[in-house]
Amino acid sequence: MRRERDADAIRSTGIEPVILDITKSEQVEALAARVSDDPRALHALVNNAGVQVNAAVEALPMAEWRRVFEVNLFGHIAVTQALLPSLLRSKGRVINISSIGGKVAMATYGAYAGAKFALEAVSDSLRREVAPLGVQVVVVEPGGVRTEMAARGIATANDLAAQMTPEQDERYGSLVQANNKLMDSGTASGLTADAAARVIAKTVTTRSPRPRYTVGRDAALILRLVRILSDRTLDRILAANLRRHYPK
Repeated sequence: MRRERDADAIRSTGIEPVILDITKSEQVEALAARVSDDPRALHALVNNAGVQVNAAVEALPMAEWRRVFEVNLFGHIAVTQALLPSLLRSKGRVINISSIGGKVAMATYGAYAGAKFALEAVSDSLRREVAPLGVQVVVVEPGGVRTEMAARGIATANDLAAQMTPEQDERYGSLVQANNKLMDSGTASGLTADAAARVIAKTVTTRSPRPRYTVGRDAALILRLVRILSDRTLDRILAANLRRHYPK
C-alpha cells in the first residue's frame, strides 16, 4: 500500500500490508529484505500497480510519458528483480497484470498501451528465461473492470486537456471528450473487481497456470478481432465505436 490508512484498512490475521511505492527504490529494497528475512517461502508476486493516462501523443508532456512508464513498467521490473531470488528458491511464480491495452492501442492510449505492450514483451522474455529454473510467469489481460482507475483516468485526461494549446485543443479536444465517455461506459458495463480478482487468484493457486488469461467479454472480443482483421479494418471499427461518443 502507498498510504498508512489504506494499510490499516486491510490489516488482519494472515494479511501484513507494507508501505510500497514501486517507483521508490528504498521501499522496494525494504520489501525484498522483509521477504528474505521471513522463514516462509515466497509463492507468488502479483504486479498490479498502474496508472491510466489518456492524451494524444502530440499533447502528452514528456514528464507524463516517463511517469506512466515508471509506474506501469519500470516499477514492476524493479520489484520483480528484487524478489526473483526468493522466487527462484521457492520455484514460485510472477503474475503481471497487463491489459487488453497491451494488445490494442486505441486513440489517446499511446502512453498507457505503450507501457502495457512493453510489459507483455518483458513477461514473455522473463518466462523463457526462468521457466528452466522452475519459476512460472503469467500475464493477466483484463478488459473493463469496475474500479476507481477509470474515474481517476478521466480526471487526469481532463487536466491534461486543459493544458493543450488552442491548436491541439482544436485537433484533439473532441476526441478526448469522446474517449472519456467511452471509458466511462466501458467501465460501468465491465466486470466487478471481485470477478477479476478471482481470475488473478486462480493464476496464483492453480497448479499449472496458462501463460495468459484474458478477463472479460470485451477483452476476449477485441483479441479475436485483432487476430482476424487487418489493421485498417480494425482502425475503422474502433473509430466508428468512438464516433458514437463525440459531443453533438
